[in-house]
Amino acid sequence: MKVVVIGASGNLGSAAVRALTADGAAEVVAVARRAPDGPRAYAQASVEWRVADVSTANLEPVVEGADAVVHLAWKFQPTHRPEETWATNAVGTRRVLEAVARAGVPALVCASSVAAYSPVHHNDPVDETWETDGASAAAYCREKAYVERTLDAFACNHPEVRVVRVRPAFVFQRSAASEQRRIFGGALALATAATTEVAGAFNLAGDGTIGRDELGELMGARTVEVSPRLASHGLDGAWRARLVPVPGSLLDAVMQLPLMSTARAELELGWQPRHSAMDALEAVLSGLPEKAGSELPPLRP
Repeated sequence: MKVVVIGASGNLGSAAVRALTADGAAEVVAVARRAPDGPRAYAQASVEWRVADVSTANLEPVVEGADAVVHLAWKFQPTHRPEETWATNAVGTRRVLEAVARAGVPALVCASSVAAYSPVHHNDPVDETWETDGASAAAYCREKAYVERTLDAFACNHPEVRVVRVRPAFVFQRSAASEQRRIFGGALALATAATTEVAGAFNLAGDGTIGRDELGELMGARTVEVSPRLASHGLDGAWRARLVPVPGSLLDAVMQLPLMSTARAELELGWQPRHSAMDALEAVLSGLPEKAGSELPPLRP
């Protein structure tokens, strides 16, 4: 089976490539905007690396002959140049879908996000039917919501393509610590979705929730209560002064994100989280002082 992974050098993409090649069943074409340049990046014989920018490249030759395309390419930064992230995240996704249709690829798996969900004001887990209008005005949320509408239209216009959208919670791994320090597990589910006859949306999240007390325990710090509005304004001011990389609107989103029910992924994909929410966050925090990373450009320390 031939699977094309677009955005293969990033946090989710690198993990998806590992999952797809673990048993040797899949031939993977790994697509990235920047090619890896270390010897270990090319160690897997079943992986062919190709360089392409989803916002500008002719993508039809890239996806031609694929049994499935897994689209994970995404730019979180630069938050001060939203036209640049829009070109990759919104326009780039539309261009991937157009190439999939023209090349006659029978299956598409696309990464959405918990940030695509509309705000909630309760602590009850939501399933995949919850509205996806974006959690706040942050560009990340707006672009994820746009991708959801693009996928809706594509699925309606191309019923011959099996379309899967995966909505993970925030994804952490130790090898992405350097990348996530600058910007902010569902790899097995992505691999299963690409190779199994399923369609629709799937929530992915680790067990447990992380609140103020849990963060304090993990970091060995005393916690204090701060008004979310005050914190948002303070973060936004620091972002405008270019002291921090994310705007206050992203904090607004985090404060309104739903807890997600993962029952459908567990039932239809046979997926179970390998790590709890605390395990995942502890992994990336422990990797920060050591500048953990890999030879893939987005994950390089």
